Amino acid sequence: MAANRVKIQEINNSIKTNLAEYVRIAEDNYHNQLKAMADKIICDRGSKPLVLISGPSGSGKTTSALRIANLIKQGGLNVHTISMDNYFLPNELGELPRDKDGKVDLESPYRVDIKLFSEHLEKLFRCEEIKVPVFDFATQSRSDFIPITRKDDEIIIIEGIHALNPLVTGDTGSFTTCIYVSVRTRITADDGAVLHPSRIRLMRRLMRDKLFRGRKLEDIFELFASVSRGEELYIMPYKHRANFDIDTFISYEASAYKELLLPGLGEIREIMKDNTNYKDIMKFLAELSPLSAEAIPADSLVREFIGGSCLPY
Repeated sequence: MAANRVKIQEINNSIKTNLAEYVRIAEDNYHNQLKAMADKIICDRGSKPLVLISGPSGSGKTTSALRIANLIKQGGLNVHTISMDNYFLPNELGELPRDKDGKVDLESPYRVDIKLFSEHLEKLFRCEEIKVPVFDFATQSRSDFIPITRKDDEIIIIEGIHALNPLVTGDTGSFTTCIYVSVRTRITADDGAVLHPSRIRLMRRLMRDKLFRGRKLEDIFELFASVSRGEELYIMPYKHRANFDIDTFISYEASAYKELLLPGLGEIREIMKDNTNYKDIMKFLAELSPLSAEAIPADSLVREFIGGSCLPY
């Protein structure tokens, strides 16, 4: 899937001339990708009742999975959605993978209970009952189990960063549809500079982690370096295994983040002055026209990162 490009000038002009129509077109572009995907899943449900959705951090996996599930339900079928985060190994099951600094490697596929997850994939395909663990991040333990039994003609959607990694999913290609979700579109400035899609995903993380996880902006930038390392090692090498790609870029989203991000980013300018990601984001936000959150639909993917969502899931 080739990367698309959009110019800052086009974004700014669209916001100033016909904001409502611009937002509608952007939302329709994303929705239409999901609708085509849901239709394909419904069509193939007999041979491929399991759907695996992968993508890097900030790619919109969760919203995409839930919205595809909702579209499938609108098509008259029942669907279960499972997050692979619940298959993280609890502390009591042994030593967790470590990175080169001796810290727990949060991005490693060995963080997943591979044996249990693989077993559950096979059982779901055979319509046998499984008990999905509920992972408590605060205690790093399993707090409960949720029984699921797939019936004939039901669909299971599983999303997680390692959903395309054969080490984790095994040889399941014959009964799964694999989807890779990420930002694929680049924003181009007037001087020819290009904002890489990973910076859009970083903006999403900056919004989400600051608003909902109480993290400092500078800490989010530091963590993103580790996250990016994990993506290069454990996610990107397997994106070719996807049967389909979804570009979750929303053309107005960076403009929507501008007024929410710029004040805080300005406060850390001195300590972040040598950070390339920071400098790139500041440059593009400065050139983009702002867009009020009031213009963003309640069911927009952007709401996953700025809040105010009332999604029909």
